[in-house]
Amino acid sequence: MIKSRALVMNSNKQNLHITPFLEIENLVKIYPGNNNGEKFVVLDGVNLTVGEDEYISVIGHSGCGKSTLLKIVAGLEKATSGSVRLDGKEIRKPGAERMMVFQHYSLLPWLTVKENIHLAVDEVLKDATRAEKISIVNEHLAMVNLTAAADKYPDEISGGMKQRVGIARALAIRPKMLLMDEPFGALDALTRRKLQRQVLEIWEKHRQAVMMVTHDVDEAIYMSDRIVLMTNGPAAKIGEILEVPFPHPRDRIQMRDSKEYYELRNYALNFLEQNFTSDD
Repeated sequence: MIKSRALVMNSNKQNLHITPFLEIENLVKIYPGNNNGEKFVVLDGVNLTVGEDEYISVIGHSGCGKSTLLKIVAGLEKATSGSVRLDGKEIRKPGAERMMVFQHYSLLPWLTVKENIHLAVDEVLKDATRAEKISIVNEHLAMVNLTAAADKYPDEISGGMKQRVGIARALAIRPKMLLMDEPFGALDALTRRKLQRQVLEIWEKHRQAVMMVTHDVDEAIYMSDRIVLMTNGPAAKIGEILEVPFPHPRDRIQMRDSKEYYELRNYALNFLEQNFTSDD
């Protein structure tokens, strides 16, 4: 059984080997009621600890509050109750130590690739010299293999390249945590696989805390250290947490040849199937 090969934890337990960096405790998110005064409970008692160099994927059916949880960590939404702390400090608003990468690229169309990244660097790294800022921008363009496209505008590059610009922009300001909401969801299958590999290679060389929302079990297994499985909404919570047993750096083909991969994949899919409802 998978429990003998990958650590499975319920929502009230944490991996004792993780030094707390992001700490989510008893998180509840409730939206105001409708005309009948009925309130909508999105998240009901979420507890999670993420390490400072750990890659976490959050997966579950539509409506289970995955993106809401990510936005609360980003400071874009407020929790109704409970606490969210990063490096011991309560998260109450957006901050440069947490950068978000969205499914849709959010690039300024009148700026070039280089200028889109430079704008973020100018905004956050105010004390850096002009030469330092240029060096940072060029470093991150090279990191995502976009040096040759530096002077192109967003409408002159592909979807995969646009997403790489967004990732470079997020990483360039050197955040403590990267938050990604379905970052590969708008891409075709081949581009998606290529960008998954590139992002994972960047993370393996420059470790930081990552929380990624996805619907794709294979993507979660390939990229993550742990997979957070959400129960169905409303009033969703963490159902189980799976530890991915494959070391970094990872080889996708080698992983898929292993028995452990399919045991973990089937376990996650069975959980999601059991939590599926016709209202989802």
